[in-house]
Amino acid sequence: MIIDRISGVKFGANPQKSDLLSQFHEKTKNYADMTDTVVVPRTIFKGYLSIMAGTTLVTLGSLAVKHPKLSKFLSLSGLLASLYGTYAFVRPFVIKDVKGVDKTKA
Repeated sequence: MIIDRISGVKFGANPQKSDLLSQFHEKTKNYADMTDTVVVPRTIFKGYLSIMAGTTLVTLGSLAVKHPKLSKFLSLSGLLASLYGTYAFVRPFVIKDVKGVDKTKA
């Protein structure tokens, strides 16, 4: 039986089905790189979100030119959100006494 010798599976037996993720892990050289995470302080994450939301609000405000009150409200809200995002992003680097900031030199 040539088929048994090549595949290693007996005729009529169902080989084990593996899911797509395990097949992908088998094909990659170092699959641990795909599951690594980066720890980001919460204030920096809030800063990223606020800057992105602020940019979106300013863009929406510039698109709503037919409604001047709405346009002004969205633009000012976007500017305030971006300003807060900048503060939240920079605060751990500027203020060294903030909780969670490493004070030791490498």
